[in-house]
Amino acid sequence: MTEGDDLYGLPLDRFVAERGELAKALRRSGEKEEAARVAGLRKPSVAAWVVNQLVRTQRSAVAALFDAGDEAQRVQSDLLAGHGDARALREAARREREAVAQLAEVARGLLTSEGQEPTQATLERVSETLRAAALDAEARAQVQGGRLVRELRQVGFGAGGLAEVAPAARHAAPDRKAEALEEADRAERERAERLKAARQAEAAARRQAEQTARHLHAAEERRERAADAFREADDALAAARERAGEAAREHHRAQESLGNV
Repeated sequence: MTEGDDLYGLPLDRFVAERGELAKALRRSGEKEEAARVAGLRKPSVAAWVVNQLVRTQRSAVAALFDAGDEAQRVQSDLLAGHGDARALREAARREREAVAQLAEVARGLLTSEGQEPTQATLERVSETLRAAALDAEARAQVQGGRLVRELRQVGFGAGGLAEVAPAARHAAPDRKAEALEEADRAERERAERLKAARQAEAAARRQAEQTARHLHAAEERRERAADAFREADDALAAARERAGEAAREHHRAQESLGNV
C-alpha cells in the first residue's frame, strides 16, 4: 500500500482536505517527491468513490461478481470452441446481473449516508463500472485497488469485447457465436417483456382496486345518509301520530262539552 491509498476510503467530502494534510506532513518529514505525488492525487468522481467503497467494504459480494464474470467468459469460450451450452451462458449472465444489482443497492445506501442523492445516472455509472470489472481483466485491475478515480464503461463481453475474439475461434464457430448471442438477446428481451407485462397488470389491478374502494366508500356514505333519512322520517311519523292522537282527544273532549250544554 502506498501513501495516499487510504484517502480513497474516506468520505468523499474529506478527500481534498486530508490529501493536503498528508502532503504537508510528507514535506515536513523531508519526503518532497512523495509529497508532490500525494498532492497530485485526483479526487474520485461520485460513482468512482462509491465503487471504491464497495470494493473495500463488500468483499464477498464483489468476489461473487468477479466469479460470475469469470464463469460467463469461460462459458462463452466453450461456446466459441463448439462445445458450450447457450443455457449456461444465460445462467452465468443472470448471475452477473444479480451480483451487479445487489451491489447497486448497497451503493444507493452509501450515497444516501454520504449526503449524496442516489440519482439514476450515478447508479447506472456504478453498475456499468462493476460490469466492466466483472468481464474485463484490465478494468478489474483498476477497480480491485479501491482507488478508482473515474468510472469505467463496459465495451464488450470480456477484454476487447465480444467482437474481438481469438482468430481461431472467430473462424471455427462464427455461426455458433452469433446463435448464442442471438439466443441470449432474445431471452433478455422476453424477460423484459414479461416484466413490463407484469408491471402493467399490477398497475391495472391497483387502479381497479382503488376504483372499487372509492365506489364502496360512496355506497357506504349513501347507505348512511339513507339510514339517517329513515330514522328522521320514523321520528317525524311518530311525532305526527302523537299530534294526531292529541287532536283526536281534544276533539272528543269538545264533543262532550257540547253535549253537556
